[in-house]
Amino acid sequence: MEKELFKKIDTYKQTVIDLQSHMIACPAMSPYEGGEGEHAKAEYLLSVLKSMKFDEVSVIKAKDPKGKGGYRPNLVAKYYGKNKNKTLWVMAHMDIVPPGDLKLWKTDPFKAVVKGDKIYGRGSEDNQQGLVSGLLAVKAMMDLGIRPPCTYALLLNADEEIGSTYGIVDILKNHKKLFTKQDAFLVPDGGNPQGTMVEIAEKNMLWVKFTVSGKQTHSSTPHSGINAHRAGAHFIVKLGDLYKKFNKKDALFAPEATSTFEPTKKEANVPNVNTIPGTDVFYLDCRVLPCYKNADVLKEIKKIAASIEKQFKVKIKMDIIQEHASLPTDKKAELVALTTAAAKAVYKNNPRPMGVGGGTVGAYLRNAGYPTVVFSKLDDMAHQPNEYSSIKNTLGDAKVFAYIAMHLK
Repeated sequence: MEKELFKKIDTYKQTVIDLQSHMIACPAMSPYEGGEGEHAKAEYLLSVLKSMKFDEVSVIKAKDPKGKGGYRPNLVAKYYGKNKNKTLWVMAHMDIVPPGDLKLWKTDPFKAVVKGDKIYGRGSEDNQQGLVSGLLAVKAMMDLGIRPPCTYALLLNADEEIGSTYGIVDILKNHKKLFTKQDAFLVPDGGNPQGTMVEIAEKNMLWVKFTVSGKQTHSSTPHSGINAHRAGAHFIVKLGDLYKKFNKKDALFAPEATSTFEPTKKEANVPNVNTIPGTDVFYLDCRVLPCYKNADVLKEIKKIAASIEKQFKVKIKMDIIQEHASLPTDKKAELVALTTAAAKAVYKNNPRPMGVGGGTVGAYLRNAGYPTVVFSKLDDMAHQPNEYSSIKNTLGDAKVFAYIAMHLK
């Protein structure tokens, strides 16, 4: 049966181009980033879904005062399987990030340009490639009159790019009956160019802002002040000890098999050279292996901060900018085995379960108790100028999803 589905999917090249062209022309940037949200894209996709043979199509409206009409749209489309009590959800997001500096684009970011296997345009890969793959997998089943063992459903979300507050977070909070404990989730919003990453876990995330306060003075009389910048610099170096304290390795997360603790953003202090700054502000991005707790990392950071305060007679204020922990999907879960087998069957490669340092929407689902796999074969063009998607990868992933759908019991 896979051969029939695969053969059918191979005929959908023009469908890929048509779907991408329409979506790229609907800039779905968040209203919190100067856009109009997902409404235009959702209206187009709703018309597509209603024209197909889905058994259920609906819109979940997440209340958002900045959204058009006071809400953000999330689309649900179900194609019933023989077992209606279990659903394979393919979850993609409709929103995109802004195009950035237009001078870096060789084409109009909101007009699809096809060059060989590539379709250029903002959002084409992130996350429209996965969205189209999920759509084509079920289109092939419909066109061939095939019903999968379990229900196959698309969940097209809003607001993924800046936190999912009006997407999956709202759905898990306010629409719990949409899912059953038997359901499984496939999220085509992460992967690698080889199609070998079957992502089942992610590191805990901890972002901390530090404000080091000393005393500003003229740089010719340093004794009359307290140099917050110097104290901050020593503090940054000392935070490197976190690597020694939390030094376990987990091969699941190769090549970054350890926890990471990296100073990143640095705010400006004084505008001139001859003033010793009284305030120094910087940020630390921690990606912590699941074997550790963020609370223990914070406890160690506070110890280091206290030693710097004592040594340099400064005060250090800590603000947590972002913090969350994610449960892993069991390596032995049916969905993990099927995704691995499907990728190998389609791409003739050697996929394996892996963990990532970046945060994904899959974390919300795993923490809610649902087996979740993040998988796509991607050229990794997300958020870049001249973003493009691969038609070949789009069709290939559609085959992977169809394979999984036909074997999930």
